[in-house]
Amino acid sequence: MTHVVCEPCIGTKDHACVGVCPVECFYEDEKMLYIHPDECIDCGACVDVCPVTAIFPADEVPAQWQAFTQENADVFKRPTPPPKAAPKAE
Repeated sequence: MTHVVCEPCIGTKDHACVGVCPVECFYEDEKMLYIHPDECIDCGACVDVCPVTAIFPADEVPAQWQAFTQENADVFKRPTPPPKAAPKAE
């Protein structure tokens, strides 16, 4: 299983999640942050630090945001996937 970033991240992109991820599996485009499904180790460290409650285990994504599970996977199938996200500067 992996974790999925959902709608509340759009326009927020706080990056607290990026700073706690032990495997650096967050990527970012102009819209939002994404978790690479092949890199996520399912540790859940990102869930508690997200200030907008946008990150969920894939099997617990709320019904209204189910489309983000596929969107999160599809973004890495683009010819040019988004670049790695950097932790927020302190």
